[in-house]
Amino acid sequence: MHRTLPHARTSDIRQAASHGDRPRARRTPALAALTAVAALTLTTWPAAAAASPHMSDPGPSRPGSSAAASGSAAAGIAVVRPHATERDWSPLSPEKWAFSGGEVIQVERGDEPEGPRRPFEYAIVDKGPELESLRYTASVRIDEPVERDDRDVILVFNYRSPTQYYYVHLSQDNTIYAHNGIFKVDDADRERLDDQWDGEAGAPPAIDDLDWHDVRLDYHAPSGRIAVYVDGGRPLMTATDATFSGGRIGFGSFDNYGRIKDVTAIGTRARTGH
Repeated sequence: MHRTLPHARTSDIRQAASHGDRPRARRTPALAALTAVAALTLTTWPAAAAASPHMSDPGPSRPGSSAAASGSAAAGIAVVRPHATERDWSPLSPEKWAFSGGEVIQVERGDEPEGPRRPFEYAIVDKGPELESLRYTASVRIDEPVERDDRDVILVFNYRSPTQYYYVHLSQDNTIYAHNGIFKVDDADRERLDDQWDGEAGAPPAIDDLDWHDVRLDYHAPSGRIAVYVDGGRPLMTATDATFSGGRIGFGSFDNYGRIKDVTAIGTRARTGH
């Protein structure tokens, strides 16, 4: 369900992290996961990435660079892979959710919460460690009919409380401030962060059908860089913000409904007192 990486040998981790070597034999699941996340957590992100709507995947840093890993840094990596059950997910309104066939399903629209303007309904993965830098991958679908132009689902990350978290809004509308972007809720109405918003439109619509889509969210805590991918290719959205560096992941919708499956988050464990 939620796997940490206690079994990778310290010597293997130090060698792979310091010299960029791939393990030569019997690559354990723990070491494989470590290798996968190293490119994210230890990347030297391009200085101009936040200014460009076409930021390329930064990829792993080269051996010997200033971002080279140390054994102590590698030791804090963990994997969160929740099952699609109520034991692993904590919804705001449990009666609005179902768990079936490996899918986490928001079956109806949420109710507007009191206080700051923010998403109406979501479920948080409340088992396993909190993460700082992370790569969050999943498949998502918007179940609201396509005739409703503001339809959306959201990915929540660095969740710390009901009024402190980031979320990515994936929508078929990109012409309204609140749609199809990267946002922060910090004890105030949600604030838009993404580089693509120009005051009139944002990134191309993320989802405009009833199909499943593969999504990937990268967050690099030291720099605050955020990149969102939909069905591979270049990042659809980018942003930079380091207000929250540590928290939980989740899924939901601002005021619609949809579903998610195949959820995995891999990253660095959040420090106590983040």
